[in-house]
Amino acid sequence: MSSPRLLAFAGSTRADSLNGKLLRLAARDCEAAGGKVTLLPGSALAIPLYDGDSERDHGLPEAAKALKRQIAAHDGLLIASPEYNGSLTPALKNALDWASRREGDEPGLAAYAGKTAAIIAGSPGRLGGARSLMALRHVLAALGVHVIPQQLALSQARAAFDEAGELVDSAQAAALSAIAQALVETTAKLTA
Repeated sequence: MSSPRLLAFAGSTRADSLNGKLLRLAARDCEAAGGKVTLLPGSALAIPLYDGDSERDHGLPEAAKALKRQIAAHDGLLIASPEYNGSLTPALKNALDWASRREGDEPGLAAYAGKTAAIIAGSPGRLGGARSLMALRHVLAALGVHVIPQQLALSQARAAFDEAGELVDSAQAAALSAIAQALVETTAKLTA
């Protein structure tokens, strides 16, 4: 099996977000499963709000171009999505939208062509961010990304990590590891 290149990022720009913690564990699990992971900081999503007039007059902002290049250079995506009012965060949606924009004569959705993704979420609430995952799955499907069926919605996430940043619940840790394994295996097969 080849080692797929995976781009990992969270839908939060906060330095110590719950989803950032969950993402780091999932990235580690992906590497243990044979993937090569690039972990983006939350600041990578600090992109100006999409504006069609600005795009027409100035092109893509540099931060959007950088994210788009990162997505294009990887085989798959690992995304941790916080839940804001029952959906994905504005920062995440905005970043995904900017990376979908054409530049020059490239085909539509060029950065997303042939990509796979795994999606996870953590939330202080009882649903664990499940509604954000439904919305994110829908957006990624519209972009042509193959999203693996396995996902994790980690409820009560403020109490889900120990002092070392590991998941307290071994069943949740095993589920996260299985998602990582499925992402690596699926991506390797689809990019072979």
